[in-house]
Amino acid sequence: MRVRPLVGRSEARYHLRPMGSGARKRLAGSAAGLIALAWAAAAQAHNIGGSDAAFVAATRGPDPVPFIYLGAKHMVTGYDHLLFLVGVIFFLFRLRQVALYVSLFSLGHSTTLLAGVFFGLHVDPHLVDAVIGLSVAYKAFENLGGFRTLFGVQPDPRAAVFGFGLIHGFGLATKLQALNLNREGLLVNLVSFNVGVEIGQMLALTLILAAMTLWRRTPAFAPMAHSANVLLMLAGFILAGQQLAGYVYGGAVS
Repeated sequence: MRVRPLVGRSEARYHLRPMGSGARKRLAGSAAGLIALAWAAAAQAHNIGGSDAAFVAATRGPDPVPFIYLGAKHMVTGYDHLLFLVGVIFFLFRLRQVALYVSLFSLGHSTTLLAGVFFGLHVDPHLVDAVIGLSVAYKAFENLGGFRTLFGVQPDPRAAVFGFGLIHGFGLATKLQALNLNREGLLVNLVSFNVGVEIGQMLALTLILAAMTLWRRTPAFAPMAHSANVLLMLAGFILAGQQLAGYVYGGAVS
């Protein structure tokens, strides 16, 4: 497969050509590995549990530092959120554009995280996490040019990132709502948790950008861009399917 970059003012767009037989075999092998990893990841839930949950349940009054830590920890272990960010920045080559899209995502998830917990807006965690999985698939499909190819239109990617940010925020809120937070000091602790989420997001994003920058400088990036987004889309569907299965059969939220 060969990819020709068409660099516009704000981001790079690619014409993706069909893969050769060798690339298809590599993609099939990668897909099998990805499925195994996704199922393994589901067994390691990134919700707040164990000693962290016990600490939150026992907290009375504002305690910002531990909540900042919990927020950062939750984000860096939130593989669904990170996969979405990978899709968002995949074809963004300018730091200004990365900052814009990540800011829109942060604004979205901060709004629903704070409002969801503080005002008690409840959403079924399985369903919201299923939509989060679909957001990963959506972004990969957009990166592949699927909307323009199939429908002849391209939805505004900025609106999509902000909209999915709102959904991701509800996903974060459901993790905290499950802990029955004490109302005393709730606002301070929520803001602190959100600050921690942003810190964790920046740390993870820095590593992702560093890895992407190194990859883009190699000859392997252009030939593998299509395959990587196909795998990203597959991962999104797997994550969504796991949550829908949990909703139907009553499994744990991962």
